[in-house]
Amino acid sequence: MTAGSGKGMKLGINGLGRIGKLAVWHHVGRKYFDEIVVNIGREAGTSLADIAHYLERDSTYGSLQGFLYGYKSAPLISALDEASGTMTIDGVKVRFLRSFRNPVQLDWRGHGVKIVVDTTGQFLDPTLSPDYPGGSLRGHLELGAEKVIVSAPFKIKDKSKPMPKDSVTTIMGINENDYDPRLHKLISGASCTTTCLAHMIKPLINFFGPKKILSASMATIHAVTGSQEVLDRLPQSGAKDLRKNRSVMNNIILTTTGAANALRLVIPEMEEIAFIAESVRIPTATGSLIILVLNLQEELTGKFVDRNIIGRIYSQAASDDPNGYLIYTEKQNVSGDIIGLPKAAAVIEGHVTHTRTAEVTIDLGNVPGIEKDIISSLQDAVVRVPVTQAVIYGWYDNEMGSYGNILGDRTVTIAEDM
Repeated sequence: MTAGSGKGMKLGINGLGRIGKLAVWHHVGRKYFDEIVVNIGREAGTSLADIAHYLERDSTYGSLQGFLYGYKSAPLISALDEASGTMTIDGVKVRFLRSFRNPVQLDWRGHGVKIVVDTTGQFLDPTLSPDYPGGSLRGHLELGAEKVIVSAPFKIKDKSKPMPKDSVTTIMGINENDYDPRLHKLISGASCTTTCLAHMIKPLINFFGPKKILSASMATIHAVTGSQEVLDRLPQSGAKDLRKNRSVMNNIILTTTGAANALRLVIPEMEEIAFIAESVRIPTATGSLIILVLNLQEELTGKFVDRNIIGRIYSQAASDDPNGYLIYTEKQNVSGDIIGLPKAAAVIEGHVTHTRTAEVTIDLGNVPGIEKDIISSLQDAVVRVPVTQAVIYGWYDNEMGSYGNILGDRTVTIAEDM
């Protein structure tokens, strides 16, 4: 995956919101693709120069040149051509399409694009036909794309429909090998939260096995996203979640996450574990935290799981990770410390891992399936089972550092198989 090894390939990006913009930053810096074709789907500002203005600076990550080159940086955008909609960014040609939003109207074939990253968040149902009113992921395939990567979890509207055979959800470092280049055309990169969560829970499943994990829950303390309102706004007709219309600047807002459902797609063992996932939005631009709580059934040896064992599990998993997606640290961090941290799917803060072991009392008379004569033959129908609760904290940069860079890795690995 070295710079300039894309065999002359062009990359298509649909959408220029937070993930779309940072995808441009990632691939301009990486220089795997010779050209990037970005569909905005509408006019922006008064000219191409206004798009360049948007691309070269960011309220979270600073300037593009500073992000890529630090104090040695110089302006990177040049050769703006309004007629062709092109500019050069750090030596990479970037073309902007400003006419159509519907994927079925985007002439990827005419632009020589075979791989597209859809970052709009609008087209998530892989079962919809290319001509579905309002647009569909398959519209990209109809107009020349051979692979479409989605920067969000799939959402099938008709729950009676199964996942199409040509669609798959993968997370780098977890189940990227589930992708079959001969079969799969639509690939979901899940979400930033699912990416962090998967890297937090996979080492524990590998070590303990799913049967020892009685239950698990997680809450993500999540930065704001573009779907929220800056100031309070009247809800749209039919809106059920009134909290999404409250100001992100002034509130901690309870919301939902699809991480539990997406996690089962990339770690099948999660089907055996009772799991709950919740989300809380807070007024920060990026930098999020997962608090993972596990209940582990202990062996009757008296040697119980403690924070040192948890720490060794993560330390070893991080050491064995060839991509560096999992980081284990005993340092004391705050959310700003992980903003822009390259490819860190999860930064485990071992300093604050906590465990507590207690006996859970179970009356066998209340357990279904045990016959009464068996219970009456026992000297004591009450058993005490040692259970350890572990609380683990994992940081992630939900925009560029974690999700954006790992999505870039997924894009390049798929391109290399084409």
